[in-house]
Amino acid sequence: MQLEIMPRKKRLPAGRAPLLLLLCQLVRALDVPLDLVQPPTITQQSPKDYIIDPRENIVIQCEAKGKPPPSFSWTRNGTHFDIEKDPLVTMKPGSGTLTINIMSEGKAETYEGVYQCTARNERGAAISNNIVVRPSRSPLWTKEKLEPITLRNGQSLILPCRPPLGLPPPIIFWMDNSFQRLPQSERVSQGLNGDLYFSNVLPEDTREDYICYARFNHTQTIQQKQPISVKVISAKSNRERPPTFLTPEGNASHKEELRGNVLSLECIAEGLPTPIIYWIKEDGTLPINRTFYKNFKKTLQIIQVSEADSGNYQCIAKNPLGAIYHTISVTVKAAPYWIMAPQNLVLSPGEDGRLICRANGNPKPRISWLSNGVPIEIAPDDPSRNIDGDTIIFSNVQERSSAVYQCNASNEYGYLLANAFVNVLAEPPRILTSANTLYQVITDRPALLDCAFFGSPLPTVEWFKGAKGSALREDIYVLHENGTLEIPVAQKDSTGTYTCVARNKLGMAKNEVHLEIKDATRIIKQPEYAVVQRGGTVSFECKVKHDHTLIPTITWLKDSGELPNDGRFTVDKDHLVVADVWDNDGGTYTCVANTTLDNVSASAVLSVVDVPNPPFDLELTDQLDKSVQLSWTPGNDNNSPITKFIIEYEDAMHEAGLWHHQTEVSGMQTTAQLKLSPYVNYSFRVMAVNSLGRSLPSEASEQYLTKAAEPDTNPTAVEGLGSEPDNLVITWKPLNGFESNGPGLQYKVSWRQKDGDDEWTSVVVANVSKYIVSGTPTFVPYLIKVQALNDVGFAPEPAVVMGHSGEDLPMVAPGNVRVNVVNSTLAEVHWDPVPLKSIRGHLQGYRIYYWKAQSSSKRNRRHLEKKILTFQGSKTHGMLPGLEPFSHYTLNVRVVNGKGEGPASPDRVFTTPEGVPSAPSSLKIVNPTLDSLTLEWDPPSRPNGILTEYTLKYQPINSTHELGPLVDLKIPANKTRWTLKNLNFSTRYKFYFYAQTAAGSGSQITEEAVTNVDEGKMAMASRQVDIATQGWFIGLMCAVALLILILLIVCFIRRNKGGKYPVKEKEDAHADPEIQPMKEDDGTFGEYSDAEDHKPLKKGSRTPSDRTVKKEDSDDSLVDYGEGVNGQFNEDGSFIGQYSGKKEKEPAEGNESSEAPSPVNAMNSFV
Repeated sequence: MQLEIMPRKKRLPAGRAPLLLLLCQLVRALDVPLDLVQPPTITQQSPKDYIIDPRENIVIQCEAKGKPPPSFSWTRNGTHFDIEKDPLVTMKPGSGTLTINIMSEGKAETYEGVYQCTARNERGAAISNNIVVRPSRSPLWTKEKLEPITLRNGQSLILPCRPPLGLPPPIIFWMDNSFQRLPQSERVSQGLNGDLYFSNVLPEDTREDYICYARFNHTQTIQQKQPISVKVISAKSNRERPPTFLTPEGNASHKEELRGNVLSLECIAEGLPTPIIYWIKEDGTLPINRTFYKNFKKTLQIIQVSEADSGNYQCIAKNPLGAIYHTISVTVKAAPYWIMAPQNLVLSPGEDGRLICRANGNPKPRISWLSNGVPIEIAPDDPSRNIDGDTIIFSNVQERSSAVYQCNASNEYGYLLANAFVNVLAEPPRILTSANTLYQVITDRPALLDCAFFGSPLPTVEWFKGAKGSALREDIYVLHENGTLEIPVAQKDSTGTYTCVARNKLGMAKNEVHLEIKDATRIIKQPEYAVVQRGGTVSFECKVKHDHTLIPTITWLKDSGELPNDGRFTVDKDHLVVADVWDNDGGTYTCVANTTLDNVSASAVLSVVDVPNPPFDLELTDQLDKSVQLSWTPGNDNNSPITKFIIEYEDAMHEAGLWHHQTEVSGMQTTAQLKLSPYVNYSFRVMAVNSLGRSLPSEASEQYLTKAAEPDTNPTAVEGLGSEPDNLVITWKPLNGFESNGPGLQYKVSWRQKDGDDEWTSVVVANVSKYIVSGTPTFVPYLIKVQALNDVGFAPEPAVVMGHSGEDLPMVAPGNVRVNVVNSTLAEVHWDPVPLKSIRGHLQGYRIYYWKAQSSSKRNRRHLEKKILTFQGSKTHGMLPGLEPFSHYTLNVRVVNGKGEGPASPDRVFTTPEGVPSAPSSLKIVNPTLDSLTLEWDPPSRPNGILTEYTLKYQPINSTHELGPLVDLKIPANKTRWTLKNLNFSTRYKFYFYAQTAAGSGSQITEEAVTNVDEGKMAMASRQVDIATQGWFIGLMCAVALLILILLIVCFIRRNKGGKYPVKEKEDAHADPEIQPMKEDDGTFGEYSDAEDHKPLKKGSRTPSDRTVKKEDSDDSLVDYGEGVNGQFNEDGSFIGQYSGKKEKEPAEGNESSEAPSPVNAMNSFV
């Protein structure tokens, strides 16, 4: 048993009395269990205004419940309707529903009338509303002859519809013979009455098939009016006029509407130009959420209208010639509506109660009471009943007080009828909620535990938790008047068994229910906003955490609906993947996680982007000789704003199929003013650009041919150069077809000598790119100009450029050639420039030819290939690098122009001085003995002078790689072998060897060798007593070894800290004063540093097995002195470039420094 109305809650604070259900007897709308005696209650009935289909049987519904089951009777038009006497009428068993069988015979009109049903049993009688039964009607249009309508362009017109009156009223629309709806606009529209209004007519309104249709939905039929013919005659001048109203007429009108309906106000005006309609409310504002405009703002609609919407509404029709106003006074009336409808009362004997019936309306309704369907004034008297206007008060009721009361509230616009019974019962409590019901609730949400009950007198209810719990007293509980226990915020500790107990004076009933609290379902990884390009793939993730006892189902929605049935959409456990994304895939994607107790959702928006769609509807306007306006409609931007439009043009006359860039405009523009050239057959196309790229080109616009005009520009790149000594070749870059500006493009070529007084010589040539003037003097400056012309005229006066006639070979050789030898490998050459007139062309520079004539050292004549160096421009000196020392050279100089070289200057001979020699070609150590070593060598491959002597330096190296004193020997230049004696046996020596000329010492070559071991001493030692087996000797050796180990550790530490070998002082004392300054880094000689690079006995630093060290030759390079960047030779051997003065360093082993060689340097070169 549940209360139909849930009153306010009662919240019992903690520490107060047990939670009791104290229901006020004034509000006790109970559903009495059907097994208990009760008066009838109407449960279903047909609508008050019941329109039936005359082609089907009539069914008038009337259903009711009660105990004992009620019987039914009917009245028709206020009198008893005897069903048994009409064979076409039957009543449904156990029901009051009537079925009238008019499909077999009879007519619906026969049964038209007002019907009312009564359900009656021993406790009372309930009645239905008055049901007005009417058959629907769809009558035909009356026959009428419609004359054709003829009027002038710009006049107003009303085409009447006047549909037949039907039941219910038909829906009106206008179509043509092809059943196509006629287009409507601000100029042409249909009124609320169905007429078609023209504010002004146009020639295109001419037609013979204006047809009004009426659709009767109830019978699903459409009726058609005769076609109306309209002919609009074009007038030479249409006089504009201010607006006037076609409907409603006059300046003011009145409108009445019922509360709750839709208020529709209409204003349609004529005029030229077409008027625009505006709406205002004079004494207030239009309701924002309930106001709508229809029919191009000619109709104002307010839904759910109420008395507050009464007032004056004004419509305004405006056009450029004026404005008119119409005021509509609106009054909202109201049929009766309930404020408080009477509710069923269940009372126990001796109790009090009341029925209240309150209604409102405009005008205010009249309240009348009936008892069991009879006006209460003539109903049987009941001493427990007292009527007080809209209230019946019951006192000390008894069982005979049971009855059904009807309240009728009526005014001129309608009525309300409500049945409410008074049922007097004496019943002990009963619990209607099923026993042991299990409630499952999500944590932190309200829990509602039902305890539906019934009893008379009305029981009180208590709630208990647990088997032995006390009545609930805590303030976390809320007890509703229908017995429901609410836990506003359920927690895990709310789980358990709850018992509700209902008591009245006749007994007690109880019921147990169970509550389980579950963890809430949560989305821990929500889908995220995504932007994807059309054709791409996107993935949305949705991870859910839930109570382990609940099984969630994951559903994906798109825009609140199901996903498209498409194989591109793939759903797995946590992801939704959309492949090959289309434009219509964009939208909101929602992940919904459902369990039996809760659901959660999370959404993300997918934005599908792409390059824009091409613009369309290109149109050319304002077509002038040199400009035109291009307009277009942008295509869809595909969710990425258009940033700019690119406009291209095609010249169909000169370059058909080739599109050129015209201009660019902002993405906000849809028009562009384009500058045009004459005599071009233009077509245009537009491309839209957004952040993803540019669209495909639009369709080409219509072609536009501009008028011919004289050329605007002259040819460019005009030059005058002779190809022969006696001609002048004039060349230019011709105009293209676009620049020609008209037909018959030609060129006027003009020339004259720059320094002469001759007049211009001119010739007009066809559309070519060069002209040759013959018979010119050699290399004479000319003034040249080339002017474009066509059939319309000449281009502006062209610019004058200077050129030269053809060149010839120079006539004079450079004079006064002088050579200054700088050093053994470098010489400087000077010469006097030649006269400019003798060059007979553009001076390119001077070219030096030089070659080696003989070797001073070997005195044999040897001709080498000539070398060439070219010096650009007007330079009168230059450097010759890469010469060989101690050599004889010959050179001459020639001037160069664009044609070639002039004659050579007289040969000049010069000699380079001696230089330092290269290193000896090889060095070998042979025949080692106990105290001697023999050295053999080959002379330097490039002596670079006369050798004066060889220098040999050597020093011993001990077992710790320390260098001993250095010995210096001078060896005659004619020697190639030398034996060193009085050396220490079994000792390694390091040798430094180099040659000398008068210019200095050359590069050195190094080698190491070891003297033999003394075998005799070794044998003598073996014959001595083996003291190594004596104990004292072993102890002594251990002590010595320990001492040596300590010393080695100390030395190692000192070396790691950058210390020097102890031999340094010894070496300083015996250092060769000649060699000592040659030491790298710190200026000391013979001292090894820590770096591995300076360890002479490092593995890998040994000489080859034949103890021969080769030394490559080295010459100065022309690259070091040549001009320019590359420093390379031409095919003819000439050197290209300017002197740079750069000199590369020789490798360490190839050092040819003129200074004294360093033994350490030589040694390091092999390490």
